[in-house]
Amino acid sequence: MPVAEGEDLMDVRTHSGNGRVAAVSSAAPHIRLLGGFNILHEGGSLALSRDAQRLVAFLALRRSRMPRSYVAGTVWIESSQAQAFGSLRSALWRLGDAAESLVEADSSTVALSAGVTSDVAVTSAAAARLCDPADPCDDAPFSPDPFVNELLPGWYDEWVLLERERLRQQSLHALEALACRLMDDGVFAAAIEAALAAIALDPLRESAHRCLVRIHLSEGNQSEAIRHFENFARHLRRELGVAPSEHMVKLIR
Repeated sequence: MPVAEGEDLMDVRTHSGNGRVAAVSSAAPHIRLLGGFNILHEGGSLALSRDAQRLVAFLALRRSRMPRSYVAGTVWIESSQAQAFGSLRSALWRLGDAAESLVEADSSTVALSAGVTSDVAVTSAAAARLCDPADPCDDAPFSPDPFVNELLPGWYDEWVLLERERLRQQSLHALEALACRLMDDGVFAAAIEAALAAIALDPLRESAHRCLVRIHLSEGNQSEAIRHFENFARHLRRELGVAPSEHMVKLIR
């Protein structure tokens, strides 16, 4: 999957084993929200205050220019109107030298600066492509990795929880679509990996289990398909007291 929106924006690399961010080259900051908050820029990582992080994360998730009153009232919903506006002004001030490259603000609106990218935007675009049957995705290496990280773990703001669930559902559909594409191409090992990633995200999601059963059957492994069906049926009965749907039962019959 691509890691940037545009050929001149970002060469993003992963964290090193010691927890430090490896060097990156970029023309604009890249915001990471999946697996934790981080901003990569000019070869390193930007350190921001908590309020500045909340502001940047909110702007990165909404991806549009918004009224200051809406941003303040949503991000600092637990505060009075006056306190929320004060927190917004403080967050903008605390961005310091990073403000110009990250945020565009005037007297009435605020938005991310032009060119700023985020892993959420990249992953959402990749998921949308995978779920579009008309898009062959021929130029993208197939991997479940972009879809398995949680959005801002440890953050419990209402706007984060809503976006986290939206991204979780999008990722589940993308993983199932990825597994089906790989199965149709005869790349069974990778297809199984994608289906198992979806199951790990939601162990009770029947469509993900059906996908895995279909892969086993397509590969000619009936015993694997039956074994997985029986394991899922036991798990479903134990957790919810229900049986698999008739649609899934028909796969085994």
